Amino acid sequence: MWRAFFIAIGITLCVFGAQCLVLDRAVLEQSEAPATTTSSAGSYLLGSQTLAPKNKEWVPKDWHPWSLMSVGAVVILYTISFGRKAGG
Repeated sequence: MWRAFFIAIGITLCVFGAQCLVLDRAVLEQSEAPATTTSSAGSYLLGSQTLAPKNKEWVPKDWHPWSLMSVGAVVILYTISFGRKAGG
């Protein structure tokens, strides 16, 4: 079971690294909070403005894809290099 888990981790790292080669930036959208229409002292100070959620942006550096793919490949090769147990 551990062998399959580590092979899956290695494959995931390789795929994520390959995706980082292709994309320029990733925009992570936050879910919108419901607008409140209560009349409190804070709403008078802010006026009738509702704050829009800010999107987070992630820009991969030049070394991210190569590092992820190489670590994933090492994990896969290291996991495959171990033979199965004779009794299991």
